[in-house]
Amino acid sequence: MLSPITRRNLCLSYGYAACAFFGITTLWVIFLQQQGLSLVEIGLCESVFHLTSFLSEVPSGILADRFGYRSVLVGSRLMAISHAIIMLTAHSLTWFIVAFILQAWAYNLQSGTIAAAQYDSLVTDQATQHYPRVTTTLNTTIELADTIGVVLAGWFLPNHLITTYWLYLIVAAIAIVTASWLHVSHTPSATSSAEQPTLHQILIAAGHLLIAQPRLRTLMVFDALFSALGTTYYYYFQTVMTAHHFSGALITTVLISGMILNILAIQITPWLQRHQTQRQLLVKLCLGLVIALLSTFGHAIGLLVIIYLVINSLMAMIEPLFSNYYNQLISNGQRATLLSVASMAFSLAMVGSFPLIGWLIQMVGFTVTFGSCGLLTLMTLLGIYRYEFHTVN
Repeated sequence: MLSPITRRNLCLSYGYAACAFFGITTLWVIFLQQQGLSLVEIGLCESVFHLTSFLSEVPSGILADRFGYRSVLVGSRLMAISHAIIMLTAHSLTWFIVAFILQAWAYNLQSGTIAAAQYDSLVTDQATQHYPRVTTTLNTTIELADTIGVVLAGWFLPNHLITTYWLYLIVAAIAIVTASWLHVSHTPSATSSAEQPTLHQILIAAGHLLIAQPRLRTLMVFDALFSALGTTYYYYFQTVMTAHHFSGALITTVLISGMILNILAIQITPWLQRHQTQRQLLVKLCLGLVIALLSTFGHAIGLLVIIYLVINSLMAMIEPLFSNYYNQLISNGQRATLLSVASMAFSLAMVGSFPLIGWLIQMVGFTVTFGSCGLLTLMTLLGIYRYEFHTVN
């Protein structure tokens, strides 16, 4: 039975997540194109975002473990407000890059922190068996907030996307109020300063856990590569919609369809976890991604839309699935730190892939680029299978 404080914390965390992941600025690729940036420059902005994230993820997780979740979540939204202000006023690539650095810090500070705060609240009640349902609700909330935001952004196409950053700023301020009401046990006041682990001790303990758990390392690498491919497809598909002159209404229809499929995918994830082994699920997710990417060779715009929806659904399933896997393997003291390590691995995968794929799209086109990614992924899977087969025999 959950205590009133835990129930309150969970509700507040869902509210914060809805504000933090409100997807009103998700059409930023189209927005930057309207500001005159090329795909290579857009890829550079995203690469800087992920390079900053790579360098900042572990420190941000340590801050959460050391100084408490609430203050870190408030700091995240302050960075988001700063990002919005620059996006509203910038007129050069340099300032857009600064904006993406701030956005990376906003992402880093909340990355893993919301889930860690939820899990620690459940630990306090000795109710961690509820976490799969909690993380499913969290990711459903994120999907709803993200898609509702994108749908609203679609209404501002083609000439009023700048309004989306005003809305983003307002929602970030609401998130600060929501985070300030959180009460979680893992805060600096929970123990005396002498009993608090140092930043160095937290980092060393997290490193030892990664060394001792090859399974955790493997999951993080898989998550990073899978998510990088899916995220890259998701954002660059915006260029396909603009190239084919999708109307705001058509973009909205595609996004609503994606929202419905994503929510369904998230809802069935706990059932899949009960009826499939971890290995079986990962193999099937990989095969689904490979088939979707190879299908982009088909070129037809209707097929590309379907592939977009399929990849989004696979990405939606990844979030609660890996959140549950990670939290089962990580102890309380290093939870935010190691969840940040997982996000850092994703950032590293994105640093090179996003600008490279943007350049390839300009050179050979969207379909050839992502179809080739599917071939490369398939070859990698076959190589891993042959290695394991020879190892066993």
